[in-house]
Amino acid sequence: MSDPQSLRQPSMLDAIIPIIVLICLLIAAVTFFGDGSSSGPNQIALLLATGVAAVIGLKNGHTWHAMEKAIIHGISISLGAVLILLAVGSLIGTWLLSGTVPTMVYYGLQIIDPSWFYAATCLVCGVVAMSIGSSWTTAATVGVAFIGIAGGFELSTSVTAGAVISGAYFGDKLSPLSETTNLAPAVAGSELFEHIRYMLWTTIPSITIALILFLIIGFNHSSSEIGNTDSIVSLTNTLENTYNISALNLIPLFILLALACKKMPAFPAVAIGAIIGAIWALIFQQELILAMAEEGVESTRAIIMVVWTAFFDGVVVETGNIEIDELLSRGGMAGMLNTIWLVVTALSFGAILEHLGMLKKFVESILATAKSTGSLIASTVATCIGTNLITADQYMAIVMPGRMYKEEYEKRGLHPVLLSRTLEDSGTITSPLIPWNTCGAFMFGALALTSYDYIFYCFFNLINPILAIAYGYLGFKIKKIVTNP
Repeated sequence: MSDPQSLRQPSMLDAIIPIIVLICLLIAAVTFFGDGSSSGPNQIALLLATGVAAVIGLKNGHTWHAMEKAIIHGISISLGAVLILLAVGSLIGTWLLSGTVPTMVYYGLQIIDPSWFYAATCLVCGVVAMSIGSSWTTAATVGVAFIGIAGGFELSTSVTAGAVISGAYFGDKLSPLSETTNLAPAVAGSELFEHIRYMLWTTIPSITIALILFLIIGFNHSSSEIGNTDSIVSLTNTLENTYNISALNLIPLFILLALACKKMPAFPAVAIGAIIGAIWALIFQQELILAMAEEGVESTRAIIMVVWTAFFDGVVVETGNIEIDELLSRGGMAGMLNTIWLVVTALSFGAILEHLGMLKKFVESILATAKSTGSLIASTVATCIGTNLITADQYMAIVMPGRMYKEEYEKRGLHPVLLSRTLEDSGTITSPLIPWNTCGAFMFGALALTSYDYIFYCFFNLINPILAIAYGYLGFKIKKIVTNP
């Protein structure tokens, strides 16, 4: 064990070197591997940057044992998210097999117009997320369906993912059932419903601008860019011929949403949803299951094997339509292993930087330059985004800056609700934009698109932090502590 008195505090150069190394390696990963960078190259970049930080730690007197313990503790924080990721993989697999997702796609193609599809996607995801308090569950259920509908209309899946994430995080942020919405006021020392009311000043303008932008993009599509009637008819016919399409297939979705509204924790709720999907597959999709089974296997055994496989390895559907096959052939816990690998390596990097005092070094230098209220809010936003980048966890991006800045806000006479709002405007909102963050990794696993594909279309997530900083410099809706005379 290292002697605390022998430990040297990191210099600013010490703190910056691992970040520079990571940025350079991530740029190299994207340059050489493109869209495949999240399937291994990014993880290696994070591990190498962790090694650089460890070498600096050894130089400053830290022992490997202490650093390893910090890394293990940092990874342990993500185990809840890992369980949810595995459950979501099973959910997607069984819901594809049961016809739940295909049925959502089928009805969506019939009732949604392409010109306002993106805005409708954003709005529906916002309502669902506000009702259940979970952006992850929203993206993994209705979000997956909207990606499929976009494919049917030959619309951009990248813009669709941006609309899904914009709506999901808007609804999650304003839901009293959301974990982050409860966490931010708890850390800052404000009251939950006052916190939600105060967030309306930044979230409503942000989502309004986002919806307008999605409408503009939708209306600007030329007729040649939107799937013609024949292709949509062909798509729906393929779904009808492959699945037993019925409104009853949507019952697993409503059960999952009900469990979420009842505040059941995400892991058991999603796991139950996956099991119900398997039961629905057994009841309504026996023909499909038998068609997917190996030849020569007895029917009962074949059915059990196909359904069981959907949990751990997803499904592979062969309809003869390449687009449908790509949409419906996925899921399973195995499909989430790359995502889990990314989360583990990212949290290792963040944990060692926190243990070595490098994050604290950054914040101390930032506070020294934050003189005005506007610069303080800008510094808070920058710290939350930086924490999201470094620690790869949205909860850390709320808790750590909240602890660091709470005293400073109080000293300046600023109300705790201003801090809690700023934490959400930046810590929560920006997490899915970072490929190696737990939220960005989750979206990659659920939507099968990397954040490099959708980042510039997450209008709500991009606008909200900018608006929070602008309010600070303009002095608009900056609540201060009222002292009794």
